[in-house]
Amino acid sequence: MSRRSASRALAVVTDSTAYLPRAELGRHKITEVPLTVVIEGRALEDGTPEAARRLERALGRHGSVTTSRPNPEVFAATYDKLAAAGAREIVSLHLSAEISGTRDAALLAAREAPVPVRVVDTRMVAMGLGFAVLAAAGVAEAGGTAEEAEAAAVERTTSTRALFCVDTLEHLRRGGRIGAARALLGSALAVKPILELADGRIEMLDRVRTTNRAVARLEELVVEHAGDRPVDIAIHHLAAAERAEQLGARLRERLNAPAPPHISEVGAVLGAHTGPGLLGAVVAPR
Repeated sequence: MSRRSASRALAVVTDSTAYLPRAELGRHKITEVPLTVVIEGRALEDGTPEAARRLERALGRHGSVTTSRPNPEVFAATYDKLAAAGAREIVSLHLSAEISGTRDAALLAAREAPVPVRVVDTRMVAMGLGFAVLAAAGVAEAGGTAEEAEAAAVERTTSTRALFCVDTLEHLRRGGRIGAARALLGSALAVKPILELADGRIEMLDRVRTTNRAVARLEELVVEHAGDRPVDIAIHHLAAAERAEQLGARLRERLNAPAPPHISEVGAVLGAHTGPGLLGAVVAPR
């Protein structure tokens, strides 16, 4: 079931990989549909404390962890509920179709929805998706159309950059999110890979020797992209809270960031594909 609902003319829907804070979902009347993570045979909703606990234990003992998109029926029920609450059209924004079938499930449901639904592949994930969703919600709050909301979201993602480093590429390889040859290259000589979500796909950007150098390189890439522009910043991590807080503090000092960085631990769906030690940064020029 979806977790939030809206009752205005234009409803905004996203999925749990946007990692928007609960307060933001409620404030902007954004409906969130959770993805599913299957941990050692048990299916759990992304974003729940139980999923996070079970993921940590499973990764620690190399247990089985897989992820799945929401069923089209879940999206259909969400769209029906929003229409019944008064929505005359819906914009449904989701993580990159290159790494998940979530967009496809939303498209299937949209065909039978009682009101028009614009399904948008943002080609982003985490707060790269989240910032786009907030842009669409701003249009909805101003009385705009689904077409205008989609345009605002796409414009936001055009200049947004999502970068991250991981301790190993093995989890991405197992989940099919990065090729075996590239994973082997990234793991050679115990280097730490720097990756980027580029045009919806995970691409290797750089390799460095140590975790400290990886974090420093990540910081410099963010600073270079931001320049002097006002930007929104998000820092994501998995089991690396101290590094995330330190990176966020340094970026706040170095960048023209009107708001404090959004810092959060990723949910089980992304965590299953990155493993512990993930540190990521999303920089979104305003």
